[in-house]
Amino acid sequence: MSQSLWEPEEMEKMYEQHVNPEQHAEPELEESEQQELEQQEPEQMEEQQVELEQEELQMQPESVEFQPEAAEAQPIAIALSADEFSALEDRILRAVDLVKRERIARTAAEERAQQAEAQLSGQTGSVENLQKEVDGLRAERDHVRQRVERLLSELDALEL
Repeated sequence: MSQSLWEPEEMEKMYEQHVNPEQHAEPELEESEQQELEQQEPEQMEEQQVELEQEELQMQPESVEFQPEAAEAQPIAIALSADEFSALEDRILRAVDLVKRERIARTAAEERAQQAEAQLSGQTGSVENLQKEVDGLRAERDHVRQRVERLLSELDALEL
């Protein structure tokens, strides 16, 4: 096993091939190629299909399989300096701290939202009561206005 397999790019390719095998499967034929294949005689279709498959196999990268025996025989040397390891540790600790703070903030926000919803549902009834009271006071004001206008009209009639 060569050292280049453990380069980040190579590791990422291996991971992608393992996690997303459908992306590394045989590509589908384009419409024009498919139409050409359908128009040809069956024998020619088989020959051309075999050729296409061979071309695709040549174009695909060789898959690298993990061999535990080879890995045990040759220890993997990952060279990290103390500074790099310390920097990595600091970044991980900051990330963990950030996740903790965000979870606490999210929990607090959810609690505030629940309190606001409870307060809103409690105030809905009082809003309805206040609206009824305002409507009643307006009706009473209109009634008093009519009485005052009637009294004023009677006073005007006496002064004539």
